[in-house]
Amino acid sequence: MIKRLLISFLIIIFIPHLCFSQGTSYDEKLRLVISRNGQAEVIIANPGTRSIDRLSRAVSIRSVNSKSVKIILSPLTVEWFLSEGYDYQISEQPDSKGVTHSKNISEAMEWDTYPSYTQYDSIMRFFASNYPSLCKLDTIGSSIRGRLIMVLKISDNCNTDEPEPEVFYSSSMHGDETAGFILMLRLAEYLLKYYDSDSRVKNLTDNLEIWINPLANPDGTYRDGNFIISPVRNNANGYDLNRNFPDPQLINNVLQKETLDMMSFMKSRRFTLSANFHSGEEVVNYPWDRWSFPHADEGWFYDASRAWADTAHLYSRQGYMDFLDNGVTNGYDWYLVYGGRQDYITYNLFGREITVELDTNFITPSTDLDDIWEYNRRSLLGYLENALYGIHGKISDALTYKPVKAMIFIDGHDKDNSHVYSDSVYGVFTRLLEPGYYDLKITASGYRDTIISNVPVITGEKSTLLINIQPEINPPDTTNPARPLFYPNPGNTFIKAVIPESIRGTIKIRIYSLAGTKVSDYETEASDFYPVIIDVRLLPAGMYNVVFTSTGTSQSCNGSIVVIR
Repeated sequence: MIKRLLISFLIIIFIPHLCFSQGTSYDEKLRLVISRNGQAEVIIANPGTRSIDRLSRAVSIRSVNSKSVKIILSPLTVEWFLSEGYDYQISEQPDSKGVTHSKNISEAMEWDTYPSYTQYDSIMRFFASNYPSLCKLDTIGSSIRGRLIMVLKISDNCNTDEPEPEVFYSSSMHGDETAGFILMLRLAEYLLKYYDSDSRVKNLTDNLEIWINPLANPDGTYRDGNFIISPVRNNANGYDLNRNFPDPQLINNVLQKETLDMMSFMKSRRFTLSANFHSGEEVVNYPWDRWSFPHADEGWFYDASRAWADTAHLYSRQGYMDFLDNGVTNGYDWYLVYGGRQDYITYNLFGREITVELDTNFITPSTDLDDIWEYNRRSLLGYLENALYGIHGKISDALTYKPVKAMIFIDGHDKDNSHVYSDSVYGVFTRLLEPGYYDLKITASGYRDTIISNVPVITGEKSTLLINIQPEINPPDTTNPARPLFYPNPGNTFIKAVIPESIRGTIKIRIYSLAGTKVSDYETEASDFYPVIIDVRLLPAGMYNVVFTSTGTSQSCNGSIVVIR
């Protein structure tokens, strides 16, 4: 690339708050910005899809349009970026001067200022203590610096696990994207305060288990202590938490404590529906982020996202949330992301998650917080209501009537882990689908496959099924091979693997070429009931060695697969 020139007016435009000697190179200035602020945003010309793919594997892309790409660099990524030789411009640090800090908890709960971290902690405890029958305070884990990552459970019987769909809202995985932080606190108060007087709120709270995590990255938001003064996108180790989830396309992805804690929490709950909140644009983003092909439920995702944006349009200023397709986008169509939570939940945990970008300002000025609430309040409720619709069922043993954990699959429709599972405690499941008629195939170990035909899905309604499945008279012995059993092998899309019982649970999968090069490295779940599914669509034809390792016991096994094209 052509060597960058240092031009005085660029300093004035892009880094007015810094003064440098004339002999300091532009690269050194970038390093100094990162050293002082914890991060820097740079802008490069849009290099095209292939280069964006490569960038996305190495650095944190913040936004993409037809002309340019905005990238956040941390101490971990700046040297790689500089080694690539891109022409770049340094953007101004997001302005936190518009952040007004709350003087006390009462002022904070007027929701037009930002609380200190200790005030935030007190507000979360206040909700639980003042509404003990509706609200329970829990923790997802803690940050690198030991701050609690708190979550509220709001439901009519909050201290009991009921056979109801569970839903999850989470915000500010990027610490310098602050609108969702206050939005989530205000939503929690709204659900609790108006439970007895608002029928819509009561319906949601009575029929769902609602989990709200206002601040997923406290070290990023409160980087300089107890107040929001110089927030950064990444965690205290410099990692972008929304690029840090297990992904078959990322090799040597170092999972952070916040990520591991979040994964453990979400695995324990298995949410039917979820959303995470960001800023930087105004758009609703749905899966996939990392793959160009559509999700099996692309129609459902688009309708749910469209409803969010269109509802916001009715209650907002002109021009709000009109980015891309008037406020809606498929993730890959916008720009490619690896290691995102949205795809992890949707693929690995069989859930349905969207990403909502609330504000073009990364750090929302205090004066705009009330507007963000008014623009999105009804959309927040409307999206949760999706979990009340679709197909709701309970699967039981036809002889004992005990609940059965089973896979619910729609032939000719489901692909890429779009199927769902019934709960092992109650046997219940929820399947969200666009309107139509569907044939459900129920599969469970030790039971005959059961087909339920022509199940209707009607907009705004729930179809309820009580399904009793018949045990096999002479069930086959559970396969427990000494080495992995692959089928079909050779394969060209998905290859299934039955692995030894000692290596089931959470496992790490590593795939190597015959030359010994690692081509894939990710975590997934290995069930006692279903084979592990290996996605080989992006691998070139050839033979590969697959190594399975239990994360709990460190035991491993391996075998060979053949990919054909």
